[in-house]
Amino acid sequence: LEVVVSFECEGRSETPRSSVVNGKQQVRWKAQTTCRYFLQLLEGTFQSSSIPVLQTNNGPSLTGLTTIAAHLVKQANKEYLLGSTAEEKAIVQQWLEYRVTRVDGHSSKDDIHALLKDLNSYLEDKVYLTGYNFTLADILLYYGLHRFIVDLTVQEKEKYLNVSRWFCHIQHYPGIRQHLSSVVFIKNRLYTNSH
Repeated sequence: LEVVVSFECEGRSETPRSSVVNGKQQVRWKAQTTCRYFLQLLEGTFQSSSIPVLQTNNGPSLTGLTTIAAHLVKQANKEYLLGSTAEEKAIVQQWLEYRVTRVDGHSSKDDIHALLKDLNSYLEDKVYLTGYNFTLADILLYYGLHRFIVDLTVQEKEKYLNVSRWFCHIQHYPGIRQHLSSVVFIKNRLYTNSH
């Protein structure tokens, strides 16, 4: 089994190689990386059995979405995206794990609605996942949830009002949405019995 996926990176076509190792699909590409084409991986377009692998130029290959994302953040000298305090770093790590364990691979409507209900409660008094600072956790969760949020009805978006507010804010953050479709949110509530 070999799958080839092409990414566009600074005008050059990057073609990662995909292979199966120990029954798991691995996708490899070279580390001439900007966040632009890596963000395409974040959408969750690979199957849950796929394991992303980053083959670096000067060192060992890195495996796993969150490991690769954290590495790229450090390479870009944007370590503030990993959290600024010990507590914030732990919260970022918690949400990165949440993305991989709870969001990826869940596609049943019941799973998604349970996830959105929990996230909606959590975001009730927060602008971002860590509170008031934008982090890698917001980026990864935004990309992981996009495919589900885009299909929500107006009533469902209102039911998960805090998630909708957070999602709308993240999608308008400079440089984040990239090629993903913009999700429309209505500013005035139409349904009063949505909670």
